[in-house]
Amino acid sequence: MSDTQEKIQETIAAEVEQARTVCDTSGSGSAECAAAWDAVEELQAEASHQRHKKPKNSLEQYCDDNPEAAECRVYED
Repeated sequence: MSDTQEKIQETIAAEVEQARTVCDTSGSGSAECAAAWDAVEELQAEASHQRHKKPKNSLEQYCDDNPEAAECRVYED
């Protein structure tokens, strides 16, 4: 699991705990509870998106590290 995936999973776990706390305090039918679980769902969707993201090839990685290199120039018409 990448560092980004680990951070997202940690954030999801924290948001789940927060959502449970909010729902216990405000009630399970409250707007605050619904908003807290919406935040959890958004993070889970981002985690899914990150898992399905195409890995970068060696040139893309090189250009990320060296954007000024001749091989990485982008010419626009």
